[in-house]
Amino acid sequence: MVKPIYLVLGSIPVIAAILLSTPLLLKNEIPTSASNYTDNLEIEYTKHQLKKISYGVTERIGSQKTEILYIKNDGELKYSITENGYLRPDVRSQLDEAKLNKIKALIKETGFISIPSESFKVMENATDYQKSNVKVTLNGRVNQIHWPQQNVTEDFIPPIITMVESELDQIMSEFSE
Repeated sequence: MVKPIYLVLGSIPVIAAILLSTPLLLKNEIPTSASNYTDNLEIEYTKHQLKKISYGVTERIGSQKTEILYIKNDGELKYSITENGYLRPDVRSQLDEAKLNKIKALIKETGFISIPSESFKVMENATDYQKSNVKVTLNGRVNQIHWPQQNVTEDFIPPIITMVESELDQIMSEFSE
């Protein structure tokens, strides 16, 4: 029979492990501690609203609306929009440090820079869809990924791409109005 003292002593490391791991498992955000002040990050995010136009025998895909968000390492932000062929004036702003560190940590901690820059194929019957592109430069390493919205491709788009997309869309939505 096992002595009760051994059960008590054996349960102490288990309880300590549970107490330490619970906040890490329940927290769904990327910790911003992954962001380092020496990291050099630049992001260029482009979103196209595309439409397939048929000219009888030939077809062409044209952009109805193009939005470009450029974020420099110091948080300087530039937002451009072209709608129906007309370029609106650029909007320049400064991204707050907390948001910039969150994006840096998201890209750095998740290994976004190591994702292969494969192309996702668009289905033939897609006529009106959104296609996005993000070019990330982190400490001299560059990765550029193009992807369409999920409902016009048969390929699986990794969740990390959609996480980065939603963060950048959030920033973009502040300027698109």
